[in-house]
Amino acid sequence: MKIVRVEAIPFGIPYAKPLKFASGEVHTADHVLVRVHTDDGLTGTAEAPPRPYTYGETQESVVAVIDRIFAPQILGLSPLEREQVHARLERTVGNPAAKAAVDMALWDLLGQSAGLPVNGLLGGYTDRMRVSHMVGFAPAEQMVAEAERIRDTYGITTFKVKVGRRPYGDDVAACRALRAALGPEAELYIDGNRGWTASDSARALREMADLGLTFAEELCPADDVLGRRWLVSQSPVPFIADESATRAGEVTRELLGGSATAISIKTARTGFTASQRVLHECEGLGVEVVMGNQIDGQIGTLCSVAFGAAHRSSAGHAGELSNFLDMTDDLLAEPLTITDGTLRVREGAGLGIEIDPDKLARYRQDR
Repeated sequence: MKIVRVEAIPFGIPYAKPLKFASGEVHTADHVLVRVHTDDGLTGTAEAPPRPYTYGETQESVVAVIDRIFAPQILGLSPLEREQVHARLERTVGNPAAKAAVDMALWDLLGQSAGLPVNGLLGGYTDRMRVSHMVGFAPAEQMVAEAERIRDTYGITTFKVKVGRRPYGDDVAACRALRAALGPEAELYIDGNRGWTASDSARALREMADLGLTFAEELCPADDVLGRRWLVSQSPVPFIADESATRAGEVTRELLGGSATAISIKTARTGFTASQRVLHECEGLGVEVVMGNQIDGQIGTLCSVAFGAAHRSSAGHAGELSNFLDMTDDLLAEPLTITDGTLRVREGAGLGIEIDPDKLARYRQDR
């Protein structure tokens, strides 16, 4: 089985409601569908969601690096030669979402060729995950209304609250309103997307000390090295490194340097191969992990739940698996469904991704 063709297809699907946060806002899912074809007729599929305000990638750059650099380097290789594929991809600096999509498409091919689900090949711990929903910037009453709707409709009781506005009083008020409306049984954690200073963060955490927050994530920039270490050393809740820990070396730096005490794993930026390395590193150090969300569509969400449910440590916390609910449509022939606050892994060989050709024709942006 040899790789004979790699496709990078740009597509765009509007969001019904944009997600707003400290580092930007998203109105349209300008993503890239990645397909890797083999000489025996199999096709591995994944999705690359570019995030220029976080990693510098754009839809155009993802298509270009796959078409012009990655594809020529991996044609003729077998999907089994993942280490050789990664060695060639790593010759190019950065481009995490593009690399991750190629990696996940290869895993999809391996599952299909073996007649086994990728979730099982990765570990097969369980077939579902509890779901966490991200709540973006809005007036407090609107954030509460969204959380209540998501809880009542989908049974989700874990919420990641976007904070990082300056001054921070609106964020504290929103978190208090959410706790009051959702009650003590709801799980809340906050994500600042680097929007606060270390001193802002410390004051805000003190003001929210009675809210029972599960985690705090990326409240201030990783480049504020001393300030962040100072903040984490006094944080009353575990501090998650997310965009500051995009590969195993950065995870080591953040944890051993005292800048984080937990890690967010996003298959959209580390695929399955590098995500396992990060996961095993965290397991060896006794550090908790959460499955994060890069504002993925349903294809990316399907990849996240396949990985997260495959391992005991990544299935321990609710995964961020619901933001596709804010999109007006998607490319999957059979849409994902969240029931009783959980999302199931797709059955069947590979990742179980089947693209609706009519939807792809409608939303692709290269024709």
